Amino acid sequence: MLEIVLIALIAAPTLGMLVVAYLIWSIKRESIGTSRMEEIASYIQEGSNAFLKRELKTILYFAIVSTVVLLLCLWPSWEIGFGFLLGAFISFLAITLGMSTAVKANVRTANAARTLPGKAVKMAFRGGGVIGLSIMSLNVICIIALYYLFGVGPKNPEALRLLLGFGLGTDVTALFAQLGGGIYTKGADVGADLVGKVEAKIPEDDPRNPAVIADLVGDNVGDCAGRGADLFSSGSDNLIAAMILGLMFTSKYGWVAVLFPLLTRAIDIIGTIVGLFVLREKSKNPLTALNLSFLTTGLICLLGFYAISTWVMNDLRLFFCLSLGLLTAIIVSLVTQYYTGAGRGPVKNIADASKRGAAITVMTGFSYGLESTALLVITVVVTALASYFLAGGGMIGLYGLVATGMGITAMKGIIMASDTFGPIVDNADGIVEMSGISDEVGGSIEVLDAVGNVTKAITKGYAMGCALLTSLVLLFTYVYGAGLTSIDLTKVPVIAGVFIGGMLPFLFSALAIRAVGKASSQMVEEVRRQFKEIPGLLEGKAKPDYSTCVDISTKNALKEMVAPTFVSIITPIVAGFALGVEALGGLLIATTTTGALLAILMINAGGAMDNAKKYIEAGHFGGKGTPTHAAAVIGDTYGDPLKDTAGPSLHILIKLVNLVALTFIPLFLLYSLL
Repeated sequence: MLEIVLIALIAAPTLGMLVVAYLIWSIKRESIGTSRMEEIASYIQEGSNAFLKRELKTILYFAIVSTVVLLLCLWPSWEIGFGFLLGAFISFLAITLGMSTAVKANVRTANAARTLPGKAVKMAFRGGGVIGLSIMSLNVICIIALYYLFGVGPKNPEALRLLLGFGLGTDVTALFAQLGGGIYTKGADVGADLVGKVEAKIPEDDPRNPAVIADLVGDNVGDCAGRGADLFSSGSDNLIAAMILGLMFTSKYGWVAVLFPLLTRAIDIIGTIVGLFVLREKSKNPLTALNLSFLTTGLICLLGFYAISTWVMNDLRLFFCLSLGLLTAIIVSLVTQYYTGAGRGPVKNIADASKRGAAITVMTGFSYGLESTALLVITVVVTALASYFLAGGGMIGLYGLVATGMGITAMKGIIMASDTFGPIVDNADGIVEMSGISDEVGGSIEVLDAVGNVTKAITKGYAMGCALLTSLVLLFTYVYGAGLTSIDLTKVPVIAGVFIGGMLPFLFSALAIRAVGKASSQMVEEVRRQFKEIPGLLEGKAKPDYSTCVDISTKNALKEMVAPTFVSIITPIVAGFALGVEALGGLLIATTTTGALLAILMINAGGAMDNAKKYIEAGHFGGKGTPTHAAAVIGDTYGDPLKDTAGPSLHILIKLVNLVALTFIPLFLLYSLL
């Protein structure tokens, strides 16, 4: 049985990468369209490539220095340093594959929309499928490779801890990608909106706006690369932590308790492949077509989960826990859609509040963000309790929580494909507008863009749910690894750790939001300068300097992402040495709690204010060009760094702090002051 499981674990991700190669080939062979479309697309591609190259240099410098530190501190465990470097590199490879394909798919989606709207849906979805499949397949391939390289097995179970370096490397890349991409995209977006829409009163994606190309590039580096890196790190963290916890249950299930998480991910890969190819060009409703893909993937995962629970694990309770994880993913997405969905109660109320000015807009939007934390936290708490009791309670109940965590991440590939669908169609809409073919395309591309906004909101909620359950599994793994039986809150060092952990997400968010403010300020000044100094620009008689705006976003993103990353890594290390492992456990609990609540607040508040603006732009409450619209735009720009920079980056902060603590446990136990 063990040999069959290992063969499946190698075959599924290999098939996944073969499908990735096919998807890239099939997209490249499609027509780009007119020469003007090709020109606009080349600007986006050049900006995206420039950012990725400079980000890679930053990550490489950081990764090499960190690897040396890990080797010096944890020697002779060289495997952790090696795994860290591999994790950082492979994570970057996955998002590069995905983002470069998304940039190629955007112009081809725009061209397909000229004649076959259904084909445009298929093109954008398969373009997103590249990163969706890549993040899952490369995750499993690398973990299996390290499993064999490090000699992990029933005779050497302790070697599993060496895999932590890989997870830590993926988290560092994810934080750089999500935080850097978020600073880039929101710096450009806020600058483009405040000067273009509010001051100059020109449409979104208007070619006269110097920041429009930087904004379109930002969709790729933020929503595609950033979110892809986030879900890649969630996947690796969840797999590695679940495998380590599986050691506690080998007496009941045998060694397959360790391989069980990888086996569920192999099923996810197969489900994603089928889900991608279920979508057909002839579907009239793009959202219905995407939902069919989701349902197909979910059904295949359920069948696969039943098979491995009964035939491999011989425990049907694990099937119920896995299914509960899938259900939780759906509930979290529905709650997120309620608070951020266009035309729904909260969004309508925020749009109505905009009639009374920007201050009321922000107050109303922020209040709904605060409120949204209740339903999402209750959902996660109920899920955790239900999975614990479904599995039988006691120690075995902990394995039920592990299975539920694997279930909620089961749809990772297809969800990521739909998320990247968003920036692809958003870019396609921009290319259509800037190349002057709006009459040919009609309203089809705008319909796709609206669907893309829905899928992006779903992914943010889904990523939130993944991060919350993953952090719980990581927390239990830390307690197990540190040999703790309890965390005593009556001890002063533990209370100190709790306060430091509670403060960390606030400090991190402050640095992230301020970074967007700096980038936005420079972007606003540059766009104003060009409108003033380039004769005929606003009349459409001159071409703006797009490259300067792209350079402003790139430089600010790469510069400002370093400090929050450093704070995230150094805090648990200092606390571990100064206060000890038990106090560090208190820090992890507090960081997980406050970080999760802040992330939910910021993502939903920002998303709701964004869609309130779109609701007004659709013609409600006076439509575009009115004081109501101007107030909504200000509310949207206030929410931008919340929903696309600080909020999503907090997911990674939570995971990174836990992984750093796990990796350095041996040193904390030996050298802590308390």
